[in-house]
Amino acid sequence: MNPFKEQIILDTERWLEKAVIGLNLCPFAKAVHIKKQVRYVVSEARNIDVLIETLITELETLAEADPAKLETTLLIHPCVLGDFMAYNDFLEIADAVLEELKLDGILQIASFHPQYQFEGSDIDDIDNYTNRSPYPTLHLLREDSIAKAVAVFPEADVIVDRNIATLRGMGLDGWKKLWL
Repeated sequence: MNPFKEQIILDTERWLEKAVIGLNLCPFAKAVHIKKQVRYVVSEARNIDVLIETLITELETLAEADPAKLETTLLIHPCVLGDFMAYNDFLEIADAVLEELKLDGILQIASFHPQYQFEGSDIDDIDNYTNRSPYPTLHLLREDSIAKAVAVFPEADVIVDRNIATLRGMGLDGWKKLWL
């Protein structure tokens, strides 16, 4: 594997292990990570058209794969959409692709970005870090898997509030120490 891509995957796995799983930001992530059911794809796209092609390929791959072997995909695209506002605008295109492929209701796309910013928040608000990843990333998920996970974790609606409370409790200094 290309050392550039390998490092990006290592950085993303570290983020998944330390933040997403380590801080329990997603109670469903640990199981798929341990079972090695997460596909990491590093796109070399340098423009939106190539990223859309990669997104189509990965959505189709996930939809056709056996969930026991491939549960979710992290489509990491470090060379395009580094600006959060452009990335945020792209999410509408990504959802339109999902609909065009007739995969809405089957798959969904979650978003992570190094500059993630919730509407109405300041850029440095710790709340934003619940969705901050090392690189712009589209998380492709199965709707059925989400439904099963929610059935096991009935208080799924409190996850966002709990995550924000966790990050507020540790603050920016605690977040920075996490990466030492």
